Amino acid sequence: MSEPEPSKPEPRDSRADGKPGVAPAKRRRFLLIGGAVVAVVIVVAVIWWLLTRNVVSTDDAYLDARLVLVSSQIEGRVLHVYADDNRLVRKGQLLIEIDPADAQARVDQAQAQEAQAQAQIAAAEAQLSASQANAAQARAAAAGIAAQAANAARDLARYHGLEKTMPSAVAVQQVDQARTQAVNTAAQERASTRQVRATAEQVDAARAQLTVAQAQLKSAQAQVEQARLTLGYTRLVAPCDGTIANRSVAVGDFVQAGQNLLAVVPLDVWVTANFKETQLARMRPGDAVDLKIDAYPGVKFTGHVDSIQRGAGQAFSVLPPQNATGNFVKVVQRVPVKIIIDGPKDGRYVLGPGMSVEPSVHLR
Repeated sequence: MSEPEPSKPEPRDSRADGKPGVAPAKRRRFLLIGGAVVAVVIVVAVIWWLLTRNVVSTDDAYLDARLVLVSSQIEGRVLHVYADDNRLVRKGQLLIEIDPADAQARVDQAQAQEAQAQAQIAAAEAQLSASQANAAQARAAAAGIAAQAANAARDLARYHGLEKTMPSAVAVQQVDQARTQAVNTAAQERASTRQVRATAEQVDAARAQLTVAQAQLKSAQAQVEQARLTLGYTRLVAPCDGTIANRSVAVGDFVQAGQNLLAVVPLDVWVTANFKETQLARMRPGDAVDLKIDAYPGVKFTGHVDSIQRGAGQAFSVLPPQNATGNFVKVVQRVPVKIIIDGPKDGRYVLGPGMSVEPSVHLR
């Protein structure tokens, strides 16, 4: 006899326990929650896109400033250092004083040479006056002798005329005396002419000596000025308003000319931001910038784009790339953008070159 087939259990109705449609209700609830979440995400994404589509930012940015190095222009021993690290200084404030003894000695020596040159000028002027007086006297004497010579020559000519027309009217002795007088006065005239030329040459020599003395005086005055400048180099002052940094000098140090002693960090700093070249299409000078400085995470700084460098940073490196040789791989370059900080600029925030910044530029 064949065995009877086992009876199959009847399917259980989900409604038999008194809680009808539990699984479909949960499914619908999950779907509603999921749809709401997706909708919120889409709305947030759209809002974020609307707010950020006109904003470009970078984390490759830092504060920048033109550091002013204070160096010695002369060699000498440091007597005083009035500037301490990280202290605020004003333009013209005395920072370092070098021993002025050697420089003062050179000033005294130059002033002595200047006085000597002035004395030489006075002597040359006196010599020139004397030479000019002698020359005037020689010219006057020469004029008198020339008149005598001319008179003697006329007398001799008259005696010669009488001797020819009336020989008995003129004695031979008179003719001889007239001839001798004419010869003597002519010789005196030639001598006086030579004396005039000699005194004129003496005047020229005295004038040349005066010119030399005047040139020596100018040279001595220039040496005095140079010595005074060197004396002024013993006092090093702040070239601008700022704070002291990188001080490497102390009292008693012997410094050399050209040696860097400290640096002054100007109060005027800006941001140098290296944006990708693909971010510059709509960026223009004057665009507003939000700045996040890592040193002050809770402070919002604002600024504006000042200028965009004409050329990528790699073009100004010590060894610029030579893309014409070897294999070429295109790399997005970065271009420095100068950003001016508008605020806040009070004394609570210490801003110095090298600090990290994250700028966000609002494109117009």
